[in-house]
Amino acid sequence: MNTQLLPALPAGSPGSRKGPGTFAARHRRRLLRADLLTTAAWTSLAAAVALWLADGGATGVSTPAGAFTALGIVAGLAGMDLVLLMLLLAARIPLIDQTVGHDRALEFHRKLGKPSLYLLLAHGILIATGYGLAEGLDPLSEAVSLWVLVPDMWLAFISMALFVAVVVTSLVAVRRRFPYEFWYAVHLLTYAAVVTSLPHQFSVGGLFAEGTWQRWYWLAVCIATGAALLHYRLFEPLIATFRHQLTVSRVVRVAPGVVSIEMHGLRLNELAGTGGRFFIWRFLAPGLWWHPHPFSLSAEPLQFDSSGRGLLRITVRNLGRGSAQLAGLKPGTKVAVEGPYGIFSTAARSRDKVVMIGAGIGITPLRALLESTPFAPGQATVILRGRSEQELYLGDEILELARNRGATVFHLTGARSGQPGSWLPGHATDTGYRLTDYAPDIAGADVYVCGPAAWARNVLDDARAAGVREDQLHYERFDW
Repeated sequence: MNTQLLPALPAGSPGSRKGPGTFAARHRRRLLRADLLTTAAWTSLAAAVALWLADGGATGVSTPAGAFTALGIVAGLAGMDLVLLMLLLAARIPLIDQTVGHDRALEFHRKLGKPSLYLLLAHGILIATGYGLAEGLDPLSEAVSLWVLVPDMWLAFISMALFVAVVVTSLVAVRRRFPYEFWYAVHLLTYAAVVTSLPHQFSVGGLFAEGTWQRWYWLAVCIATGAALLHYRLFEPLIATFRHQLTVSRVVRVAPGVVSIEMHGLRLNELAGTGGRFFIWRFLAPGLWWHPHPFSLSAEPLQFDSSGRGLLRITVRNLGRGSAQLAGLKPGTKVAVEGPYGIFSTAARSRDKVVMIGAGIGITPLRALLESTPFAPGQATVILRGRSEQELYLGDEILELARNRGATVFHLTGARSGQPGSWLPGHATDTGYRLTDYAPDIAGADVYVCGPAAWARNVLDDARAAGVREDQLHYERFDW
């Protein structure tokens, strides 16, 4: 194990600009925004049902047929509301992204998948049962009758089939059986499912009849959701691509299977200070242009002049066919960019002290974070983990940054420990070392962890055992 301890610099060194309490105040505002977003989500669900009741929706519940129909309508309203919430969570809206983070937003998005599907299935079954009771038909016969006789209803059945396909392909066990591109293509069917579900809501049964509050509410919600998706998933990336005009300058070998891709472009000053956050890159070369790559910057943009013209860099490891092709990129290749996304950055800070822990290719975002996040000399600790010095990617650059900024750096190298739950090298575990031996004050610091999933879980568990609160833990997912 090679341990390097760097001396602190005198007060006034770069990075000590933020005063005590700045991070705590910003953190409180972020928590308040999260509470407001949660309240807005629940309010939308309550509003959907309340408006239906206000327009006399509960009038016919006195009969069995009316009760089944009413329950079916409520299930449909709730299910559709959850689907629209799912779309908003995946729309990369800055307010959501910078409040809860991209990973957490998509986690909520996935959790809403099954409940929304169950509600929509219940909607169809209950409606068919209610209509069937009123007409003396069984639910299956009523469903066939609706398909054949009612305009736009066939679209509702297609919508349901699409929703089932999306949810099933989202299951982890199913996703692992197919390449990412297949799952992504099927997932785009969500938009088709929503579009095909709308006509029958406005044309069948008078539920959203003209002149009702419900009609205006659902029109506004659907239009707003569609506008958010078009703006943040389509227009913003196109605008960013034309704004920055990124072009590959060169590809530099860092280690076996690891390269740094340098790109020059315009107005890169607008990307400065995003250390740790990730972008989605599309390299506009044959066979590559359609494949999105989520990578963080491995260094803050280097600006050549005040106009923002300059150079930026990402560092990637060969983890599959897609990333392996990037090593062969030619200078002059144009690059489309989206982002930045996530809150693996200063935006998540709540304490003046910071501890950064990385392994493998997960070290590279920490390099950019170390360069940009504010801290006073002596208030930052960086722990790098690898099987050998060669796996401490960009380690020399991190050492130089730490010397300049007064951070403490530890290099932990060696084979993995055979002890369950350990993230340290075997010889460190055998001698009783723990996270607090490297960062004694970790309970009072923000902790950034970036590395392989299983390894990172062990680090996070160790940090929790050391007294680190959940809101002080920041984890960026990488696999090796």
